[in-house]
Amino acid sequence: MLKIIICFIFLFSLSFFGPMGGKEGNVELEKAALPEDESQWLFEQMELDGLVRLDAFKSAYTGYKKLNKGNNPLLTLVDFSLPSTEKRMYVLDLAKKEILFVSYVSHGRNSGENYATSFSNRDGSHQSSLGFYRTAGTYNGGNGYSLRLDGLEKGINDKAMQRAIVIHGADYCSESVIKSTGRLGRSFGCPALPRELTKPIIDTIKGGSLLFIYADQPEYLANSEVLKQEQILMKKTILSARNSTPNQPLNFSSVGS
Repeated sequence: MLKIIICFIFLFSLSFFGPMGGKEGNVELEKAALPEDESQWLFEQMELDGLVRLDAFKSAYTGYKKLNKGNNPLLTLVDFSLPSTEKRMYVLDLAKKEILFVSYVSHGRNSGENYATSFSNRDGSHQSSLGFYRTAGTYNGGNGYSLRLDGLEKGINDKAMQRAIVIHGADYCSESVIKSTGRLGRSFGCPALPRELTKPIIDTIKGGSLLFIYADQPEYLANSEVLKQEQILMKKTILSARNSTPNQPLNFSSVGS
């Protein structure tokens, strides 16, 4: 009888106090629950689904991990695969997992009408440039309060300073213009913002945070040194899937060359 009572007490204590290891066991379980794709995990944690395109965010986060300096938690994503009639600029605090701003943003006048489809690094092209930028200092110029951008990708956007590609406010970037013309007005290549959001956004992201301008452009994705490794990994993933299902056709057109 005594043995039965002792066994009962032992089992009761296990159910009350839980498994040995306590917090360490929980931490290990949490780690095991994290997906291998860190960008996918962060995308889900920030509840970006339905607001930000996953492919754009993954590319932006790839560059953020490589180019971020001083542990700056801010990442600004401009998604030019969306029309100008949609809010396609997102200012994100990755450390706090917060969405700080969602805004309209204009593209260059020679990049396209409602959609930006053509891009250039050439001075005088009046086109937008894709890729990663680092925000620099502010100034007051012909377009008011503005933020200089330093293009970080050689041959893609490294002439941004020379071209005076900056973030500034513009009257043509507003819902009233969309209602009257069916799209936003366009800049000389600058990512222009609504007047009321210019100062708040500039003051938030100035001084060394990363900005990424994205579009569904295989040429850029193939030539970007920042994203090239990501493209290689994507191809390997497709090859692995092909090997597991040999009857499926393989097409690399969507991931560059």
